[in-house]
This record gives sequence, structure tokens and C-alpha cells, in this order.
Amino acid sequence: MSPRTLDGYSCTRYDKAMKVPVYIIGAKAVLFDKEAGNKLLQEFYGRPLAERKPRPGEVYDPPFTLSLYEALYLCEKGVVEPVHQGHRMGCEELRGYAESTVPGFRYRYAVYRDLRSRGYIVRSGLRFGADFTVYEVAPGIEHAPYVILVSKRNELVDPISIVRIGRVSHSVRKRLVLAVVDEDCSRIEYIIFKWVKL
Repeated sequence: MSPRTLDGYSCTRYDKAMKVPVYIIGAKAVLFDKEAGNKLLQEFYGRPLAERKPRPGEVYDPPFTLSLYEALYLCEKGVVEPVHQGHRMGCEELRGYAESTVPGFRYRYAVYRDLRSRGYIVRSGLRFGADFTVYEVAPGIEHAPYVILVSKRNELVDPISIVRIGRVSHSVRKRLVLAVVDEDCSRIEYIIFKWVKL
């Protein structure tokens, strides 16, 4: 897939003049710029605070919220500039903050970044008991075909968790994917489960 651009907020090039401030609050980032928020929303980053399921093509008023995964990814792409308690943060500082705030952030972010860089749209999978849901086309146009469970290599995975998430994903017609991440986050393997009747 080709790299996506944000009509002036490019995800493929670094341009200091176009960085948009996002304010880090707990495990979220908040964006108050209406134009930037709506452009990011068109590229399936974040959501308007007052809207649970934003509709494609609609224009929304701020504030917009981003997950820390989205905020760090957009920071690394030079699109946003994180601000925490009045202090501007670099991307590495944001990474350290996120790792201390969200358990397992390092490994989940490696998967998030890998999938986004391949052109997939990645959203929270919390309501399915997973780490992420993944779209090939777009939310609002299709249902997410995949739910992702992230695991560190050599970490024991509870088989009951696999069965539980697998049953939920199967009942909502999604494929369960186990993303196995190396200790140093340099390699990710994806294992897709297929449920069969015996």
C-alpha cells in the first residue's frame, strides 16, 4: 500500500512548521486544532471526544482524542508535537512516558507501528478482549476482519485466553491473530487462528 498523506500534515516527511500540538493526559492525547483533527480523522487517527463512532466524511468540532500508540506514531512521523504539563516532549520522552503508563506498551506499539506502516488501520480491541482490531479498508465501511492479541516471545500465553478471545472473535466474524514480538521488538510473527468443526 502506498504511504498516506494528510493534505498538509504528511505522514511520510518531516516538517517542523506543520507539527500540531497534542496534550498528553493520562493514557490519551488530546488535540484542539479543528482542521488538523478532522484531517487526522479522515486518515483514521483518533476520534472526536463527543462521538463514539465518527462517520466518514463528517466534520467534527474539537477536542479530538488519540491513543498513546497513535500519538507516538504521529510524533515519529513529524505530524504532532506532544505536550505534557506545559512541557514539550520529544518522541523518545513520549515513548518513556507511555511505557511507564501503559503495561506492555513497548510490544504493543511495535505491532501497532508495523501494521500501520503496512497500510492497515489499527484501533483498540478492548471490547473484544484483544489488544487491537485491524481494518483493511476503513472503519464505517467494513467491519474489522481481524482482532490482534500481542505476546512477547518466550512468554507463556494462557490457552484459556486464546479460546475466550477466539470464541468472541468467531462470534463477531473476525479472525484472531496472535502477534509474537521479540524481546528487542526487532521481529514480529503473526499467527492466524482458524476455527474448524470437528
